[in-house]
Amino acid sequence: METYGFVNGDNVTTKEDITHQTGIPIPQHIKDFLFDGWYDEIKPRMSNLKYTQKISDFQILAPIPNPSKIICLAFNYKDHAREQNLIPPDEPAIIIKPKTTLNGAASDIICPSFVSKLDYEIELALIIGKDCKNITEQEAKNVIFGYMILNDTSARDVQAKDKQFTRAKGFDTFAPCGPWITTADEISDPQNLKMITKVNGIVRQDSSTSNMFLKIPTIVSMLSQVMTLEKGDIISTGTPAGVMLNRPDAVYLKNGDRIEMEIEGLGKLENTVKFA
Repeated sequence: METYGFVNGDNVTTKEDITHQTGIPIPQHIKDFLFDGWYDEIKPRMSNLKYTQKISDFQILAPIPNPSKIICLAFNYKDHAREQNLIPPDEPAIIIKPKTTLNGAASDIICPSFVSKLDYEIELALIIGKDCKNITEQEAKNVIFGYMILNDTSARDVQAKDKQFTRAKGFDTFAPCGPWITTADEISDPQNLKMITKVNGIVRQDSSTSNMFLKIPTIVSMLSQVMTLEKGDIISTGTPAGVMLNRPDAVYLKNGDRIEMEIEGLGKLENTVKFA
């Protein structure tokens, strides 16, 4: 049975626990809970909640299972653009991933056998908490509900063949994310978070969100000039240096490889690659 809840260290209180402890019959679906007023009603009572279950007893799924949009930025880190001999674009260069790419924090990445150059991208993803259109950078700060990690997994050989990114980044399971949503008020400075990727224990990416070219309020404001941003939308803000794309010594992901991604204050993704 799927459920949702709050995490406190290694312990969890689930939707059912919250209703039992507070008497508030919170809704079945997490988007309704987070964005339709229920979270605001429960929040003042959180300090009194008891966390009676172990997180290890649960399989952690994608925190937002059905966003209307997953928007990913390309070449938005100065160090990543530099390693590709590019200048970061001064407006968001974006890719839309389908929601079927979403994957759990410890689930397998399932890659078709015809893909020969599978790559990883650690990214800071933000969750939109309010519908918005044509907002300013100052207003953008008020529409971000929280943050999580997202691995913008990419088939580079498909990307090279297509000359664009949609199919290469659109395979099912190609967006492991989570492990949970950390609310915006828990992160004092999202533009100064350490981020690291390891493959089979070897560090591949070691950077910081301070290396973003377009900063988060600018990204949200600019995207809102293009499209209505809706509650639950995911915006993934680009990846730093260290991916295998265009490297002469590239070591692409293989069957059985284990990818660990960690962003300071947000937890860790631990996914294994499986070629189907």
